[in-house]
Amino acid sequence: MLMSRWLPVSPWEEMAQFRREMNRLFDTFAQGWPTLAAAYPALNIWEDEEALYAEAELPGMELDELEIYVTGNDQLTIKGERKRSTDNNWTWHRQERGFGSFTRVVTLPLPVDADKIEAKFKNGVLTIRMPKTEAAKPRKITVTAN
Repeated sequence: MLMSRWLPVSPWEEMAQFRREMNRLFDTFAQGWPTLAAAYPALNIWEDEEALYAEAELPGMELDELEIYVTGNDQLTIKGERKRSTDNNWTWHRQERGFGSFTRVVTLPLPVDADKIEAKFKNGVLTIRMPKTEAAKPRKITVTAN
């Protein structure tokens, strides 16, 4: 019978080795998929008493590459395409910024007035102001005592 010596193994070292192997696997896998992430562009959405606001970071995009829709009074869609550079006289060492077409659809927390929406695009940041419908605005209720 062959005997081998038992050496204690640290669970932390095992986890670190597993993490290294997974990183290597995903780095290899991702090299063949230079597309945009599923949640692109990242959005911030907030509200005040009068409107909802959405803000998206779209570095390197041009205004004519973007389309913005509101459907059903509560579905915001941002569509566009980040084009790949046409200059092919280089060798890629890392490509983390994706390219290609994207569509981001978000259900808004309340209905908005689609006819009064304003959008501004400045320094790669898209800001959308979406006024609330009258039914969605808060109303103060007067309370009376008997």
